[in-house]
Amino acid sequence: MRCYFNIKSILITKLFLVKAKKIISCIALTFCCIVISFAQLKSEEINLNNGVIQLPGTLSYTSEKSPLIIWVHGSGGVDRNGSPANYIQQFRKAVNQENIAFFSYDKRTTNPKNAAFLNDILIEDFVSDIKVVISHFKNDARFTSIILIGHSQGSLLAMIASKNADKYISLAGAGETIDKTIVRQITNQSKELGILTENYFKELKETGEIKEIDPNLLSLFSPQNQPFFSSWVALNPIDEIKKVSIPTLIIQGDKDIQVLISDAENLSKAKPDAQFVIIKNMNHVLKIIENEEDNLKSYMTDSFPISEILIKEISHFIFKK
Repeated sequence: MRCYFNIKSILITKLFLVKAKKIISCIALTFCCIVISFAQLKSEEINLNNGVIQLPGTLSYTSEKSPLIIWVHGSGGVDRNGSPANYIQQFRKAVNQENIAFFSYDKRTTNPKNAAFLNDILIEDFVSDIKVVISHFKNDARFTSIILIGHSQGSLLAMIASKNADKYISLAGAGETIDKTIVRQITNQSKELGILTENYFKELKETGEIKEIDPNLLSLFSPQNQPFFSSWVALNPIDEIKKVSIPTLIIQGDKDIQVLISDAENLSKAKPDAQFVIIKNMNHVLKIIENEEDNLKSYMTDSFPISEILIKEISHFIFKK
């Protein structure tokens, strides 16, 4: 009995040691894979210049000979990460994991070093910035193709700048002139202000300026903003997308409270050869929203995940021959 106990103990000990070695090996292998994965991700800080305008950005990629996404920002002072929601940073991480390189830059209106040169900005200035970025990467042998992703306002800008790109993606892009979109958005908050906004745009288009502005709308239609709006309202996304001659993907989320599904449908009708995708529960900043009360919250935090389906659809489109 005693001998049997000793033999059994020895067998159990040996079995434990074998299992322990396997567990240790698995842990070591996992750790090595993580280290290798991090080692493969390369990141470069790049400062591009459009004349006196500085456009600092970040390039990240896992391997050479991969396609490169250039991100085109929406309206407002958007930095390279899409702070505070960090939706662009989350998007970067996700596409890098799909072996897609990614470059985004601080919009000219975000970089404080450009402050002295921001008077009388026109929509064409943002297009010019995009062209500088494309030109920088166009002959970079590390990347097999250039894909422009235009988000929100950037959808229109990327359409116009798409000539030297290989593929174009409209992400939450308007399918009407900007005056109609802004009138709709303001009307949703106040019918009275919506009517005023419509009249102001009419005056701006007819005379080139708005003389008297309601205090509630002064920040929107301030004199320094009026030349920019004049240049923007003159461009119709429906007309511009028809000029895009490269493979096109149009994506819209059904939880977007800024841009409607009908906008994406208008773009799709104008360019019937484009791929068209509606993503369930995705909002304007690409986050998955299960509860309506979380929609606006997601604009201010990175705690909400971006859509995995979005990344899947984009990856499929990019690698499709």
